[in-house]
Amino acid sequence: MASPPERRKLGAQRHTDGKLRCAWCPADPQYVAYHDVEWGVPVHADQRLFEMLCLEGAQAGLSWLTILRKRESYAKAFDDFDAEKMARYDAAKRRRLLLDPGIVRNRLKVDAFISNATAYLKLRASVSSFNDYIWQFTGGKVVRRRPLYLGGIAQATAHSDAMSKDLKQRGFRFVGPTICYAFMQAVGIVNEHQRYCWVARNEHRHV
Repeated sequence: MASPPERRKLGAQRHTDGKLRCAWCPADPQYVAYHDVEWGVPVHADQRLFEMLCLEGAQAGLSWLTILRKRESYAKAFDDFDAEKMARYDAAKRRRLLLDPGIVRNRLKVDAFISNATAYLKLRASVSSFNDYIWQFTGGKVVRRRPLYLGGIAQATAHSDAMSKDLKQRGFRFVGPTICYAFMQAVGIVNEHQRYCWVARNEHRHV
């Protein structure tokens, strides 16, 4: 395995199918599909944006592949991220969630999902849409970056700092600047595929 300095100098890597992909993408089929089809694709559906914000928070301290593998279980456990249902979860529901092997059974993260649902509903009631709110941090535009090396991919930016600060003020949890930046990448607010990644050549994917 490459040491950290060597990893920082990694360019896009060629997979067995002959395609060059971002160096952070392992050969795992589920991860490859996520990289090729979802990561960096603009998302504008409120509920999907809320789901991804929650899942990025669940990833804290873990690998994204761990969350990807539990994604369907998360959707089932949290009513497809229906915030109105989530905000009504009682103590019994919380206990059941903490016994569910299909999700990360971390009390702080489970509680954050529920409190974030309440914060999301309050926010959505005060703005035209969650989509408009989330995309305002880049003026509604996709930020495109094409770093040559893995080390050139940002961890946080002024945009994610601003989003994090505002979300926290509105009662959201597990929304630090790094988590917010990963979220922005995931939902296509930031498109940061490495320079020679094959996906970087396709600029017209939308959800």
